[in-house]
Amino acid sequence: MLMLDQSCEIPDAVLRSVMCDTPNGVLIFDEAYRILYANRAALQMLELEAGKEYDVRELTGPLDLAVVDADAEKTFIMRQGNRQLHYRLISAGDAGESAVYALILMESQQVLRSQMELEAAWKLTSEMEEILEGSFDGILVTDGEGNVQFVNSSYERVAAIPRKELEGRNMRALINPVWMENSVAFVVREERRPVSKRQVTQDGRDIIVTGKPVFDENGKIKRIVINARDITEIFQLREELLNAKNRELQHYQTILSTTNTEREKVVAISEKTKKVFSLAERVGRFDTTVLILGESGAGKEEVAQQIHASSMRKDHALVTINCGAIPENLLESELFGYEKGAFTGASNSGKIGLLEAADGGTVFLDEIGEIPLSFQVKLLRVLETKQVTRVGGVRAKSIDVRFIAATNRDLTKMVRDGAFREDFYYRLNVVSITVPPLRQRREDILPLSLFFLNRFNHKYNQNKTMTPEVIKRMEECDWAGNVRELRNVVEHMVIMSPNEQLQISDVPWIIRQCQGPGEASLLPETAGEESTDLGRAVEELEKRLLLRAKAECASTREMARFLNVDQSTVVRKLQKYGLSGR
Repeated sequence: MLMLDQSCEIPDAVLRSVMCDTPNGVLIFDEAYRILYANRAALQMLELEAGKEYDVRELTGPLDLAVVDADAEKTFIMRQGNRQLHYRLISAGDAGESAVYALILMESQQVLRSQMELEAAWKLTSEMEEILEGSFDGILVTDGEGNVQFVNSSYERVAAIPRKELEGRNMRALINPVWMENSVAFVVREERRPVSKRQVTQDGRDIIVTGKPVFDENGKIKRIVINARDITEIFQLREELLNAKNRELQHYQTILSTTNTEREKVVAISEKTKKVFSLAERVGRFDTTVLILGESGAGKEEVAQQIHASSMRKDHALVTINCGAIPENLLESELFGYEKGAFTGASNSGKIGLLEAADGGTVFLDEIGEIPLSFQVKLLRVLETKQVTRVGGVRAKSIDVRFIAATNRDLTKMVRDGAFREDFYYRLNVVSITVPPLRQRREDILPLSLFFLNRFNHKYNQNKTMTPEVIKRMEECDWAGNVRELRNVVEHMVIMSPNEQLQISDVPWIIRQCQGPGEASLLPETAGEESTDLGRAVEELEKRLLLRAKAECASTREMARFLNVDQSTVVRKLQKYGLSGR
């Protein structure tokens, strides 16, 4: 400890040197108020001329020297031009027969600045301590040698070391061969980089300790900041999350295992779907014409197959005819057949028609709304008489077939518009079944997704699984292409994804953008499964774009801006596709 000898006399030269160089102004004056000495700072502050005599009262105003000792701690203010100066008076002893006094002078702004800076520093220090103390992670700070400078209460909790054993000590004292073989502070000091270490606390918990060096302007480590976190809790949370995901996946697999998959394409979970297939099974027992309605890709063909499988004709052929895929000039010869030499290029032996080939079984007329008016009357006669006459022939042949028709178009509107014969419509519509779109039976999305996943895993020799996040996103989508679009998306992911567990990033981008019901998808359908007619393809795309715009916009004016067309065009197109209602 440094001891001060109060009796020691300091040489005058030393005192004068100190007073000369101090940043505070110093004035020495006697009882007559005559200034005896002024240091360099005082001369500058008061703009005094060296060698000239001054009365201190000219600078300070009236002074009461009788109370100088009593007011030794009091600070006074003096004006110097536009500035305020703070000064303090003290008794400086005797100079011969006269008492001597000292006036200590400092800039007012300097005093205020120093005081404000000190208060700000204390406030910042206090706030930083509060922040560090409030951290859930343990924080410990050492100097460059590993001496503890700060430790918060969370570190005490996480590291299981009492605070009193840390404060003011060196981290080397805490090294223990059982639960802390080395301190991260010393590893950081040696390697001069951030370091993370796994440690085991005295009570057997796993913690992760990370130390980061703080360098001074010379590149020396002046401080090491250590962060400690209890990874036991993190592992527990991670285990719980994995268990939850596994339970969810098991739930999905259970759903799939209980799904009605007796037939290859029938997956029925929702009540709406079960009702449709229950109705198809019941209707199948009656040999009547059935009209199946529903959007493209919703599963109309599967319903037709269910009707045929439930009928007395199940042991005979089910002949599917895509009416939109056959050119108009070939419709009659393809369906009715032709005699030899019936037309140029006809086979010499003639050809049996598709309707004849289905004798004893069922004919499924898919896309019946695409049949031209000129051919509807001929097909109507076949439905009524169950007889066909080949092209170039003169004799009608009886056939024993059951007719099932399907369309995604509004036939009643087509009848009103004159695009579909009324008598033909009523002959088809003896019993009608409407297949709801996938967005109206979202319970089917999960089992269908898993069903298609299993199918394509088997087809492409893969073993992919779906994460709950992917399934959730699939369930949020509107699926404008219905089951067909869903199937295509799953096949895309199985083929394209490098991951065993399918992630959100594996989902085609247009599906990833789905935010919930109402948003249409523009994912292309598989080529060859729809009509190759360009007009129909354009209509389908227009309808999907309109659905997308309608989901995102509040008015037809906004939809027009979204689609970059006139508002009148939007209104006309909405009316054309029956999308006017919001």
